[in-house]
Amino acid sequence: MRPMNIQKLVSLNLNVRGMSQSATLAIKDRCRALRAEGKEVFDFGLGQSPFPVPEPVVAGLREAAAQKDYLPVKGLPALREAVASFHQRNDGVEAHPELLLVGPGSKELMFIVQLVYYGEIILPTPCWVSYLPQARIIGRRISMIHTTYETQWKLTADRLKDALSRVNDDRRPRLLILNYPSNPTGVSYTQEELKALAEVLRRYEVIVLSDEIYGQLHFRGQHASIARYYPEGTIISSGLSKWCGAGGWRLGTFSFPPDLDWLCHAMASVASETFTTVSAPIQHAAVHAFNGGPTIQSYLSKARRVLEALASYSVATLRRAGIAVHQPDGAFYLFPDFSPLADKLAARGITDGRTLCTDLLERAGVATLPGAAFGRSRNCLAARLAFVDFDGAEALRAVQGIPDEQPLSESLLRQVCPRVMDGMDAIAAWAVS
Repeated sequence: MRPMNIQKLVSLNLNVRGMSQSATLAIKDRCRALRAEGKEVFDFGLGQSPFPVPEPVVAGLREAAAQKDYLPVKGLPALREAVASFHQRNDGVEAHPELLLVGPGSKELMFIVQLVYYGEIILPTPCWVSYLPQARIIGRRISMIHTTYETQWKLTADRLKDALSRVNDDRRPRLLILNYPSNPTGVSYTQEELKALAEVLRRYEVIVLSDEIYGQLHFRGQHASIARYYPEGTIISSGLSKWCGAGGWRLGTFSFPPDLDWLCHAMASVASETFTTVSAPIQHAAVHAFNGGPTIQSYLSKARRVLEALASYSVATLRRAGIAVHQPDGAFYLFPDFSPLADKLAARGITDGRTLCTDLLERAGVATLPGAAFGRSRNCLAARLAFVDFDGAEALRAVQGIPDEQPLSESLLRQVCPRVMDGMDAIAAWAVS
């Protein structure tokens, strides 16, 4: 009789055999375990917003707590109206409430769109940790376009055109996932860069899933959507987790253009057979977030100031230690490249990203993720830092009343965000030791 453990193994879908827990969630568990052992850890692993959910949104959830009915599959009509207005107001693009889909987090919607759309998935790397595993779970053909430090880890129009033209099939169904400000790099695209990419995408009729979950955390409030320049082929992904600090609420949105109405309706059909609808109280509360207003704008302005100041300090500190890193444009990530220190690291037995991050955790107490988790090679000596190990509510209170034109001082940052500052200092000290 065959042992039960062997039966379980052979019965697994081949697309998930060997798959481990998401790297971001795994590093969070590791940090919890180390802290439970009494060890100090600077947690730069999981990219969770440190800021609280804005009070008007929390108040909206309290008011909606009694809402218990199943809502329409595509989402609460008032919420879809609010999201459409949000994109028109902030992104300068036309959005259609009837072509909006609300899901339990944008991650779930990204999974379903890959399930419904039978095409090749194109991923510029480094890219968010779940894009590649999702495509593999579903069994999609994947093409990765590796960007470089010299281009700020951004996909260029020339590089995209080269990759698309290599395939002798111009009308092949393809979906490009483009994320900016980027997780893991924090960099974003200029309007000129987006226009150039749009021309190539239109030429090859490639659908683009524009993951703009960090758009409202652009430090200068200058986020631009590629949908401005390629409206007919762009799906805009947004949600509450990053700019609204509500990751655990699990609410994401997809906005489709009229030319992709068939894809929106197909996704809604699959949603009706899977998650059915998003929690009713959460949807009612989300209306307050997407409607915006002075309180939300003040919240975002203060959050951006804190993040930009932390990013500037972090970049300067790492560069002084000989680490190559770009100044981010938004979000709360850095993607430093330790390859300038390759010889020194090799002498310490560090020759790939995994050993790099393991040594950083064991010797410096800093939790990071290797570049390989973001689609780079195993030998890549880059790592992602999520500089979120601070009390966001305290930071927002601290910058209240400081004039916008006045830079936030290092002393203030050390007072309200000491773990980020100390963690960056620890990386620098580790690098020069």
